[in-house]
Amino acid sequence: MTRPGRPLFTDLSFTVSSGDRIGIVGLNGCGKSTLLSVLTSEQDPESGAVRRGRGVRIASLPQRPVLPAGPVLAAVEAAAEQAWEAAAVLDHLGMSALLDADTSRLSGGQAKRVALARALVAESDLLVLDEPTNHLDIDAIAWLEERLETYRGGLIMVTHDRHVLDRVTTKVLELDRGRGYVHDGGYDAYLEGRAEREDQAASNESTRRNLAKKELAWLRRGAPARTSKPKARIEAATSIVESRAEPAARSGIPDLWFGTPRLGDKVVELEGVSFSHGGEQASENPLFTGVDLALDPRERLGLVGPNGVGKSTLLDLIAGRRQPLAGTVEYGSTVRIGYYDQVGVTLDPKQRVRDAVTGGHRLPDWQDAALLESFWFDADAQWAPIELLSGGERRRLQLLLVLAAKPNVLLLDEPTNDLDIDTLRVLEEFLDDWPGALIVVSHDRAFLERTVADVMVMDGHSRPSRRAGGYARWEDERRANRIKGRASASPSRPAKPASSASTASTKRAKPVNAPRSASTLRHLMKEADKAIARLARRREALEADLATKAATAAHSELTELGAQLAAVNAELATTEESWLALAEEAEAGGTKP
Repeated sequence: MTRPGRPLFTDLSFTVSSGDRIGIVGLNGCGKSTLLSVLTSEQDPESGAVRRGRGVRIASLPQRPVLPAGPVLAAVEAAAEQAWEAAAVLDHLGMSALLDADTSRLSGGQAKRVALARALVAESDLLVLDEPTNHLDIDAIAWLEERLETYRGGLIMVTHDRHVLDRVTTKVLELDRGRGYVHDGGYDAYLEGRAEREDQAASNESTRRNLAKKELAWLRRGAPARTSKPKARIEAATSIVESRAEPAARSGIPDLWFGTPRLGDKVVELEGVSFSHGGEQASENPLFTGVDLALDPRERLGLVGPNGVGKSTLLDLIAGRRQPLAGTVEYGSTVRIGYYDQVGVTLDPKQRVRDAVTGGHRLPDWQDAALLESFWFDADAQWAPIELLSGGERRRLQLLLVLAAKPNVLLLDEPTNDLDIDTLRVLEEFLDDWPGALIVVSHDRAFLERTVADVMVMDGHSRPSRRAGGYARWEDERRANRIKGRASASPSRPAKPASSASTASTKRAKPVNAPRSASTLRHLMKEADKAIARLARRREALEADLATKAATAAHSELTELGAQLAAVNAELATTEESWLALAEEAEAGGTKP
């Protein structure tokens, strides 16, 4: 299959059998959604054939679903073999409050959840899902994982969710520059297979270059007659020696925060903030109340909770797009907010990519070029009209435009939607060293684990509260509370022997203040490892800066650099001590560090 300007994939062959769980991964624009549309007969292949078993029933979730007119519940019941299941699945997907809503009035995320429900309740032999976790909250994703694990037919799924890939899939099909590679296993198997392929390509290239060097030396030394044939061979060998191997599909993002203004001690402070969509008229039923939050200059905060409890609304308040019903929102004098929301800036489909970055009234400078190339818009892609970009490529361009404004407070609302795994991994690396404040709303557990240090829990009932330790610590607390809740909800019964299931359940739930779990300790140690590496890099950069400017810089600048170095050294020492304490705790609990 091709699209204007370049091929998507060629000579792709694979088989899907009943019970297979195949995850499709690849860069934005590589043809993942196109492949699904070919498999479901929505689009014909340009060459080759798709063979389906006789009578195979296919249920699918496309990237942009179209729903039948009428109420939500009726739309799902129409696809279900058993009508009762429709309401149950919609409830698990967070749509129980909209069962009577007309499908034409749904938001894009709501429509996607209804379309997912239709696919899940349909009787099928093959289930084809395009980004099914988009617009689901964490609990709904966990339920979806369990549902897919029990599905008996074949499953093909495009997803960026690394937890889902690991838990659900048994094979991963990787699309990489027109070719397909199948890896047996989940996300780890895919990473290992890709790394081995890239290592092998580098080894093959080294061998090829060495042979070419020998050929070139022989030709130059031993060919007395300069005929056209030796000249052609010399040119070919020279070309091989001077050429480079095909690079990996993605490289990391360099430091993109040049020119980002430094934050002062005051960033953004919320005090007693409440909000209601109906304003004063609906003040008796606010979305949330009493939010107190003071952002640190190096804030790393995640907002977590079910859909509809106000996470995006709180970001809107912080960004100044909405005004609170009560309370105050104050900003520091140096604050420059960048907001990557779920919609993104409006893009002119006829505009070229590079003109979207420059505004169309000037030529790109070196900073524009560095930013575009860092987000994998090469020279050809920079000249492409936006209408030719895939959905994921457009989202990547929207993220680039937010960062191009050089914010020092970054608000990310569901940044993982429609971005490929490679983009997410590199964005995570970028955020590790980014010097500003960060607030993230996300359902992607892996992204939360990598990017935030604390979470603010919003459940729609209690007052939003901040929890230290990040997503993994919060999830461990929730799991312990669920176990405790199940134990306390068990009806009282006559005493039974200690071996009974009820006694065992009570014993498991009893230690509320038990030592931290092995998974929590491993996560905290991993975060400490990353912090130590980041601080070590920062220390090296400051030391190099001091050495360079020692003879020329003003005394005040050297004093400032020295103070920064001292602060980094102190933070590094504290972090190393924390790592040692975690290692001792893990060893005492029988967990390997």
